[in-house]
Amino acid sequence: MKKVVMYTLSTCPWCMRAKKFFREHDIPFEYTDYDKADDNTKKAIREDCLAHKSEMSFPFVKIDDDVVVGYNPDKYAKLLGL
Repeated sequence: MKKVVMYTLSTCPWCMRAKKFFREHDIPFEYTDYDKADDNTKKAIREDCLAHKSEMSFPFVKIDDDVVVGYNPDKYAKLLGL
């Protein structure tokens, strides 16, 4: 199973939909709500986004080594082989 990690905002409707997608497909995932994180965690998230040559936009979804910025269930499914 591929590892799924997300950076989200607690109030973002697209982030909520992304979490729902993975739950509905029984895909385990980890997430951090950027807006609820401490300053060190926020800094690490910004650095991770920049390391992937991506903007700070949410949801930021990592599926193994692939990154999907924004809510894109078709791309999630493709990367997961669903």
